[in-house]
Amino acid sequence: MAPIDRCLASMARLSLSQATRPAVPAIPRFLAPSLVQSRQASVVRIKGKQKKKRVLPKDFKRHRIEKTDFPQFSLCEALRVLRAYEVGQPPGLVKYEIHIHLKTLRNGPVIKSTIRLPNPVQSEWQIAVICPEGSDIANAATAAGAKAVGEESLFEAIRQGNIEFDRLLCHESSAKALQKAGLGKILGPRGLMPSERMRTITKDVVRSIRDSAGSVEYREKQGAVRLAIGQLGHTPEQLKANIEAIVAKVKSQCAELSEDVPKEIHEVILSTTHGPGISLNGKFRDLEDSIQPAALAGVM
Repeated sequence: MAPIDRCLASMARLSLSQATRPAVPAIPRFLAPSLVQSRQASVVRIKGKQKKKRVLPKDFKRHRIEKTDFPQFSLCEALRVLRAYEVGQPPGLVKYEIHIHLKTLRNGPVIKSTIRLPNPVQSEWQIAVICPEGSDIANAATAAGAKAVGEESLFEAIRQGNIEFDRLLCHESSAKALQKAGLGKILGPRGLMPSERMRTITKDVVRSIRDSAGSVEYREKQGAVRLAIGQLGHTPEQLKANIEAIVAKVKSQCAELSEDVPKEIHEVILSTTHGPGISLNGKFRDLEDSIQPAALAGVM
């Protein structure tokens, strides 16, 4: 019986292997392109609409002061409010700051300069002078109070990050050496790069050192000029003198540029290190102010 079983099994395997599958009808050639196109159309991506770039106005937006709900204060009243925010703060770390908002074009020229305030905010400046080492100029600068003098030694200290000075002056004889040193990337962001426009490249180093004591640098940024205008211990009269000096300087610079582009002062705002900004109305003291200027003098 065994041989018969083997024969039946082999015949069954042979019949299964030879079983034919049902024939699939061939696709006509004239239908093939349309089938391919339909498949391609199913993967086509529809791009969304591109957003239009926001066009900025040509000038900085300034609100109309007479139509706003925020009042303007006299200088004495503004000091009374700001000093209340600084109660308990270390007097040496608190400074008054002025913000002069301008009506000006976004792409127009900016104003920048230095000013010697009647009542300096910072009295002890650390000044370095770039000049030939061991020369009479270096000796005179050291005698006038310069903290560091020289050329290559000072350049190397700057490259290593040893910048222990607040102002950097350069004698005109060392201007080419400064240019070859390539320190603009280090000194530029810190506002220390000497230039003829800022009068930090000079012939008379001693005179520049004396003029730099108490002077302040400022530069227009985003349509406003911001700088420290006084210390907490300054009296209202001292702050008034400083504010009048910087406002007059900015007005004169705006007048020089107004022939080519429109530029004028829109608003003057006073603030402190931890206090808010208060818009000034240009008056020293209003008649309804209850506090006397003498009460606003000195540290708290």
